[in-house]
Amino acid sequence: FNIYSHPVALAFHLLFRTGAIAIYLFGRLFTTNFSLIFIICVLLLSFDFWTVKNVTGRLLVGLRWWNDIQPDGTNAWVFESRDPSRPVNPIDSRIFWISLYVALVIWLFLAFLTLFNPEWLLIVIVAIILNMANVVGYTQCDKDAKKKWAASFA
Repeated sequence: FNIYSHPVALAFHLLFRTGAIAIYLFGRLFTTNFSLIFIICVLLLSFDFWTVKNVTGRLLVGLRWWNDIQPDGTNAWVFESRDPSRPVNPIDSRIFWISLYVALVIWLFLAFLTLFNPEWLLIVIVAIILNMANVVGYTQCDKDAKKKWAASFA
């Protein structure tokens, strides 16, 4: 655990996303109750979305994003990034980014496999939407942080 800066955050970062995929893939081995599998998957996906967006992104890569509704009703993306003088742990960062993209790719692959089964496709659609939101948010946040960092040297 000495190689990780935030082992508990890293564990939860991986636990919720792998848990949702595992329940989706193997839940039918333990129960035939689709509703139970659906509820557990959606809860795990929701926990994953919230944890990645509000905790692990900040701790593991020094980034945070949110969408702010302006008084005129328009949306504005807000990005926060760590001070460049405080570098992130490269192992934490690598695990964060790889798991962020790999989880989305897995859910997209599962969508293709489940295309003609609307009941199971519903879980996959929820997963893709929540994962895609974090992928887009963090990708944009990372670009914004790099722009700010480059501008500070110019």
